[in-house]
Amino acid sequence: MAHGHGHGAGGCCCGAEREEPPERRGLAWGLYLRIDRERLQCLNERREGSGARVFRAWEERGDRSQFVESDDDEVELLFNIPFTGNVKLKGIIVMGEDDDTHPSEMRLFKNIPHMSFDDTAREPDQMFSLNRDLTGELEYPTKIARFSNVYHLSIHISKNFGAETTKIFYIGLRGEWTEAYRHEVTICNYEASANPADHKIDQIMPETHFIS
Repeated sequence: MAHGHGHGAGGCCCGAEREEPPERRGLAWGLYLRIDRERLQCLNERREGSGARVFRAWEERGDRSQFVESDDDEVELLFNIPFTGNVKLKGIIVMGEDDDTHPSEMRLFKNIPHMSFDDTAREPDQMFSLNRDLTGELEYPTKIARFSNVYHLSIHISKNFGAETTKIFYIGLRGEWTEAYRHEVTICNYEASANPADHKIDQIMPETHFIS
């Protein structure tokens, strides 16, 4: 079990990023641009389509009019996030409210399209205990070796701090994107110019069949 506590371990680059101008740090959190929005799912969202809105530019994370909240008396949320290529995921930000609706546990699964809540019973690829983050500054570093070739990411928000529902304003994804390799179909015309010497030519006499 891996626990992220924002400041990271082993020399996290969070401090260096804070010294950079905001526009530079914002570029690092640009993976939201590589999400296949048409296939993005959020299960158990109270308002349809609201889960997709939490994936936006880092500079817009403070827009508190955009959020996703879990359905009545349910704390879990499950995001199914397909990418338009392959992603090396390096870090995640989860920004919530200053109350008990803030998520307290996040579980990550890679490359399992169309996950359901039943599927979350399996062992996650990584799990984090979350701290309250009201400004979108707290980064949870992933195990990069494990998340180096991700075409689909599932984020399971499994617990909060005790409220009946869970609310999230922003989820940031930091990493690198590469275009997926396309398997080109090669159509070979093996006899574009046939050599008559390679073929025995038979005279075919037409036959007439009479039906009585």
